[in-house]
Amino acid sequence: MSILLFQINVKLKKQFAVVAFLLLVISCSKQEDTFKPVYLQNATPKSSYTSFSMGLFIQGAQINLPTSILQYNVDVYKVTYKTAYLNQTISASGLVILPNNSNQSLGMISFAHGTIASQPEAPTALSNNDFESILYAALSSTGFIAVIPDFIGFGSSSNLLHPYYVQETSASANIDLLLAARELAIQKNVSFNGKLFLAGYSQGGYVTMATHKAIEQNGLENFELIASFPSSGGYDVKGMQEYFFSLETYDEPFFIAYVADAYKTYYQWNQPLTDFFQSKYATQIPSLFDGTKSGGVIDGYLNDTIPKLINPQLLSSIDTDPSYQYIVSAFNHNSLIDWYPTKRMFMYHGDADVTVPYQNSVDTYNKLISNGATTSTLTLTAFPGKTHYTGLQPYIETFVPKLISLK
Repeated sequence: MSILLFQINVKLKKQFAVVAFLLLVISCSKQEDTFKPVYLQNATPKSSYTSFSMGLFIQGAQINLPTSILQYNVDVYKVTYKTAYLNQTISASGLVILPNNSNQSLGMISFAHGTIASQPEAPTALSNNDFESILYAALSSTGFIAVIPDFIGFGSSSNLLHPYYVQETSASANIDLLLAARELAIQKNVSFNGKLFLAGYSQGGYVTMATHKAIEQNGLENFELIASFPSSGGYDVKGMQEYFFSLETYDEPFFIAYVADAYKTYYQWNQPLTDFFQSKYATQIPSLFDGTKSGGVIDGYLNDTIPKLINPQLLSSIDTDPSYQYIVSAFNHNSLIDWYPTKRMFMYHGDADVTVPYQNSVDTYNKLISNGATTSTLTLTAFPGKTHYTGLQPYIETFVPKLISLK
């Protein structure tokens, strides 16, 4: 009798185990089936690259990085996602690049591009053979989920004027794409380990620092910010204005017009652009930023002699005339000098840069240190003799190995 009871008991235990396993499988299946992204709207395959082809690209471009760092083939997705703009929810876009054939849990790297003015320059609009497209893919191939924002005003949000050097949207649009990228990784069964890194060049450096600041101040659930690598950005916007106004000539005046037009639009100023520019240029500036013209083309419509471009009253009395206080306040508000990082930040800049002056990084670094940052947390590396355009390659060659060492 006892043997029979024992056999029945064993049989029941086996049946219970089978039922429990089936319930677990069904439960997991339901979780996967019912997963609903909050930020991600759509993901469309755009291209794929092999580690071998990217290695040939690195060699051909004479980028001083070992091709052995390219570990994975990658799949590139063009994504749209929800983000906020002026108290509305809009659809923004960017690239999310996922390594494939990986059983490892991966970190995430956001890379923010430099200033663009035309729609064909947006990352999602670039051809698969474009230098930047392959470079973004190669960044992912080193073992990261790579996230590349278009920025508001480009891609799926091309109906809007890009809020150029506006701190809040620079950070929030980037952060929301990170959240969408995590959701896509879940859908594609790519394991994300929670480690987050931020990088970017020129305006992308500003976006990177603004994002770092926002995450430290507000937190970001499911993400652990490890380090950021901002390079060659105009972090102190008020300092940039002072620099421009100190010059007789500036080769790329569209940067100045871009900020003015973007701030007037974003902050919904009633004051006319003639507060900023001489009337000859003020009247045509809004039509220049319609997404069809590159910065170089826009420069041709403007004047590179500062006293001929800028309203003379603004040029001489921006800091003393109360009627310009709204401009000064906006510049000060968007300057990233009122905080300090506690997570590691590696700043870079070419010391011969006169487009976005090296001194702006020096002043920002000194301000963040005086605010409380430690020299073990915050560093500034100069690229001797490098301009705004020759500084990109040494930045890539310097920050990528550091990124890999921290992953």
